[in-house]
Amino acid sequence: MKAVARKAGGTSLEHRLQSDNFRIAERDVTAQIYVLRDKASRLSPKSASMTATPRYRTQTEPAVLSAGFRPFFLAGSVWAAVAIPLWLEIYFGRAMLPTLLQPTVWHAHEMVFGFAAATVAGFLLTAIPNWTGRMPLQGGPLALLVGLWAIGRIAVLCSEQLRAPVAAVADLSFPAVFLAVIAREILAGRNWRNLPMLGVLGLLLAGNVLVHLEALGIADTAAIGNRLGIATLLILISLVGGRIVPSFTRNWLAKNRPGHPLPMPESDLDRTALIIVVVGVLSWAASAETWFTGWLMLAAGAAVALRLSRWRGFYALREPLLLILHVGYGWLAVGLLLLGADGIFEFLPATAALHALTVGAIGTMTLAVMTRASLGHTGRPLTAGPITKIIYGLITAAAVLRFLSPLASDHLELTLWLAGAAWSGAFGLFAVFYGTALAQPRVRDTSATPI
Repeated sequence: MKAVARKAGGTSLEHRLQSDNFRIAERDVTAQIYVLRDKASRLSPKSASMTATPRYRTQTEPAVLSAGFRPFFLAGSVWAAVAIPLWLEIYFGRAMLPTLLQPTVWHAHEMVFGFAAATVAGFLLTAIPNWTGRMPLQGGPLALLVGLWAIGRIAVLCSEQLRAPVAAVADLSFPAVFLAVIAREILAGRNWRNLPMLGVLGLLLAGNVLVHLEALGIADTAAIGNRLGIATLLILISLVGGRIVPSFTRNWLAKNRPGHPLPMPESDLDRTALIIVVVGVLSWAASAETWFTGWLMLAAGAAVALRLSRWRGFYALREPLLLILHVGYGWLAVGLLLLGADGIFEFLPATAALHALTVGAIGTMTLAVMTRASLGHTGRPLTAGPITKIIYGLITAAAVLRFLSPLASDHLELTLWLAGAAWSGAFGLFAVFYGTALAQPRVRDTSATPI
């Protein structure tokens, strides 16, 4: 009997060892696959042309119009850098704007439907050709779309002179046309997985309409419209960030730290977390001050935090270009938790939690995506150079200072100006240093250095 038991125990141990060896081998094979994929992506232009159909037309227009991310990232960063100092001058009573919107409404509107909308446009116009295999928007049509966005900024700023109906039509033209362009691309490419993007863009358009209804004197809906715009951006971060953060982390770890645990694959937990976030933030947009909304936001924050904990961000500390994505997604969790807790217990000024989401999550994630996409699509190394590290430091400082500013009491103005300077510094540096790369053709050799 003892011999049989020893034999059975030995067999059980042998099975466990085989199972462990299989899991180790499987992990090593997975790592090698991602390394090989990375090497394949670095093929020379000549080799690459034999394995993939070129997606960009040969054109004679300026390089800045060769892809959607170029003009929209540049325009959005310039507006972000300029609009905040202008807002602070208005906030402290040293300037006035010829707009029909209330100052706080104008500030929120331009951050959401101006700056952030430009970033969304640049990202989607660059990502969708990869999703669908269709030709991207370039040249004249792209210039027209950027022009509609710029006209909207001027129209809202000068709506007092232009009158509300003219300003509304001018400002709403861009999101309406952009929605039509994206719908055409997704439907023509039969890219059903990304069909929810149309719903996201529809919500952004609806939020903008609600703001203009108040300027037109039809309904008191500007606050709801701006909240709906913020909620939509948070949904977009949860949706797109939930794809790119673990994917980029997995690729980097497989190449640079083989043997380390990889991010957990997408599961029902991720899909459930996304649903909770959507329900929570839309409930907040509709009714921000109910206890039920507070609990939903707490649940959403906890779901985002749990999701983030599965992506192995701690192992990415070496690479700021990757780490900043985790930081931005972390701000989403913190902001949702704080906004939920404030709705229930009222222990923080509401603006503190709100700016953890807007400056923290939205500001950080937009710069994280803008820098990474700009480096990759202009042929530069996918690593953070000195300027990029300064940009990340400034946006983090801006988020922390803006979050703490309601607690500054006698030093409120100084704290807000420091936060504003850090914000404008981050986006201003992007506009200057990345703007040069965005305005030039893609680098085709290895001579480019990190920014």
